[in-house]
Amino acid sequence: MTFNNKVVWITGASSGIGKSLAIALSKENCKLILSSRRKEALEKVKALCNHSENVSVLPLDLAETDSLTSIANHAISIFGKIDVLINNGGISQRSAIIETTLEVDRKLMEVDYLGTVALSKALLPHFVANQSGHYVVVSSLMGKFSSPLRSAYCGAKHALHGFFDAMRLEHGKDQVKVTMICPGFVNTNVARNALTADGSKQGDQDEMTEKGLHVDVFTKKMLQAIRKEKFEAYIGKKERFAIYLKRISPRLLHKLVLRSKVR
Repeated sequence: MTFNNKVVWITGASSGIGKSLAIALSKENCKLILSSRRKEALEKVKALCNHSENVSVLPLDLAETDSLTSIANHAISIFGKIDVLINNGGISQRSAIIETTLEVDRKLMEVDYLGTVALSKALLPHFVANQSGHYVVVSSLMGKFSSPLRSAYCGAKHALHGFFDAMRLEHGKDQVKVTMICPGFVNTNVARNALTADGSKQGDQDEMTEKGLHVDVFTKKMLQAIRKEKFEAYIGKKERFAIYLKRISPRLLHKLVLRSKVR
């Protein structure tokens, strides 16, 4: 596929991967809708984009699932259609299972899973009616295997794969495509904003996140995967090979993760 004459809607567009995607895609011949909770931050991202007249800001909160159908209808009305929905919005978590309140687990599921599912389902009739549409879902390598101190995050990301694999199976006949993007470590503020055991933000950077891919390098690889309409793409440094190791020996992967410096 190409992005030529497409309308691309990006959630989580106010920072990190979403911001980098917005700036990169603004150089293509396409129109953009940028969403997150923070309108002021979205406006700043829009100001960094080329052809800002083709960029629209649409605030939303993925945790407010009851509002997402009306927001999806509004999004369609802005440019008359949506061709690609990049489900990038979400939060992470860093805390031991035994210390983590159920409210934190619930928050991760509400935002990372249910919010993404609700928005995607709200847009599905539009995709089916047009017999065209592409869901791009930013999952994680943690959606394929797990790591300590990320139980709620891993649970939500694993759930996304189950749902969107079913979406691909049910609606491939309607020319609806699904690409699951699984980042490894990317140097963004995702760790700083991660929730801890009581729901407060971690506030500091993880060592491995700090050493991760530069966000613009990641974005370039992500856009290549979208253009190729891949089912799944694993993007990172050496950590991405854990996907293949799990297939060969889950026990060995378990031992290696325990020995790693991941926190």
